Amino acid sequence: MSIVDRLVEYVSPMAGLKRRAARSVLARYEAAEPSRHRKFYTNRASQNAVVQRDAVAIRTQVRHLARNHDLARGALRTLVNNVAGAKGIGIEPQPRRADGTIHKEYAGALGEAYRDFCRKPEVTHTMTMSRLQRAAARSWLRDGEVFGQILQGNRADLDHGTRVPLSLEMFEADLVPLDYNNESQKISQGIQRNSWGRPTALHTYRSEPWRVAQVYGTVTRVIPWERVIHLAALDHLGQMRGVSEFASVITRLEDIKDYEESERVAAKIAAMLTAYIKKGTPELYNDSGSGDPRQIDLSAGTIIDDLDVGESIGMIDSKRPNPNVVTFRQGQLRATAAGIGGSYSSISKDYNGSFSSQRQELVEQWVNYAVLVDDFTGGFVQPVWERFVQMADISGVVRMPRDVVQGSADNAIFVAQAMPWIDPLKEALGAEALVKAGFASELEIIRRRGVNPHDVLEQISTWRKECADRGLVFSSNEAALEAATLAAAGQEDAA
Repeated sequence: MSIVDRLVEYVSPMAGLKRRAARSVLARYEAAEPSRHRKFYTNRASQNAVVQRDAVAIRTQVRHLARNHDLARGALRTLVNNVAGAKGIGIEPQPRRADGTIHKEYAGALGEAYRDFCRKPEVTHTMTMSRLQRAAARSWLRDGEVFGQILQGNRADLDHGTRVPLSLEMFEADLVPLDYNNESQKISQGIQRNSWGRPTALHTYRSEPWRVAQVYGTVTRVIPWERVIHLAALDHLGQMRGVSEFASVITRLEDIKDYEESERVAAKIAAMLTAYIKKGTPELYNDSGSGDPRQIDLSAGTIIDDLDVGESIGMIDSKRPNPNVVTFRQGQLRATAAGIGGSYSSISKDYNGSFSSQRQELVEQWVNYAVLVDDFTGGFVQPVWERFVQMADISGVVRMPRDVVQGSADNAIFVAQAMPWIDPLKEALGAEALVKAGFASELEIIRRRGVNPHDVLEQISTWRKECADRGLVFSSNEAALEAATLAAAGQEDAA
C-alpha cells in the first residue's frame, strides 16, 4: 500500500476498503494487455474448429516438404526410425497362472502364431508387420493421424493369409472427411460420438477423395468404433482429429529450403564468372580494333600480354559461396529439432562434439522418443495384439489354457527400439556393474537393447551345445573354459 492509501485508511476505513476493492478489480496479467510492441492474438476459436479449418492445408504442405525437401524428409525418417525401428515394436507374451508365474507353453504358442501373422498382417499382403508399423508411424507423424480397421473372422471376400483369421486395413486421413458434420446424429469431422463424447463410429469415403465425386458421390461407409484404429497427435483435451507434428516448423523448413536454394544458385552463377577488361581513361582508349568480343583462354600459368594501353584485368568477386550458410543452417535446424521433438545431431547429420555432449543429447532426447513410442504402442500395437489373442482363442488356433488367469491372456511386454550405445565398452561395463550390484536384472539389460531375453537365452544355449559337440570353447562360456583349462593342466601333470 502507498502512503496515500495508508492515510485514507487511517482517516476513513470505509474509503480505504473501497480503494482496496477497486485495485483488486484493476489487477490483471500484463500478458493479457494488447500492445503495439508485440502481436496480440484474439482468435478464441476452439481447437476442433481450428483443426477443421487448417488441418488439410497443413497436411498438404508437410507432404510437399516430405517429398521435395531433403531435410524435412530426413527429419521424418529419423522420427519414424526411432519410433518403430528396423524390426518394429516387438511383443513378448506374458500370460499368467494363478500363482503369478508365466505360462510358458501358452506364451510360446502365441509367439509362434503371432510371427506367422506378422508375415501378412494387412489386407493387401504387401507389407510385413514391421514395415506396416513404419508406414503407420510415418502417416501419423507427417499427417497428424492415421486410421485403420481390424477385420476378424472368416469372410468370403477376404483371404487373411495367416492361420489366425485377422487382418488390418490401414488408411490415411484423406479418407475421413474433416467437413462431414451432422449435429442430429452427433457426427463431427467424420467421427460419431455419444452424449459423453465417446466415439461410437467412423464415417469414411470408400475410395480416394478425388474419386468420390466421380464414382461414389457423397456416400460414406460406417465402421463401428470397436473395429477402428485411430492414432492421432492431439494437443488439447476433447480434440477429435490430429495435426501434423511438423505444423509449428513448416515456415522454418520452407525458409531453409528457399535460402539454401538461393545460395546454391548464386554460387553456381559465381562459378561461371571469370574476369573482365578495364579500359582505363577515355584518352587512352584505343578504338582501332575490330570491335569483336575478345576471348582470353585461362589455364594454369596463363600469361596475358596482348592488353592495349590503359587496359587491365579485373576479377569479379561475388562473395559466394557464403561462409555464413552453415552457421545459419545449424541455428535453424536446432530450432526445427526442438519443434518436432527430434535429435539435432540425427536430423542435421552434424556429429561434432565430445562424448559427454553427445551422450547428454541422446539421454535428454530419448525421453521424447519414448513418449512417441508409448503413444504409438498404446494406439496401434497393443489394440492389434489384444484382438489377435482373442481371435487366436476363438478360431481355435491357440486355445487359452484353463489354468491361465482370466484377463491375463493378452498380457505382454512391448519391446521398442533400444537407445543406442555411444561407447559400447563403457555402457557394457556399466550394465554389468548394475547387474552385479543387484540394481538391475539381466532381463532388463537385454530388453534395453531391444531384443527378447528368451530368444537370446535360446540362442546362447543352442550355440554352446553346438560348440561343445565340436569341442570348441569360447571366452563367453567361463565354466566350460575353466573346465577345459583344468583338464589340460591335469593332462600335463600326468605326462
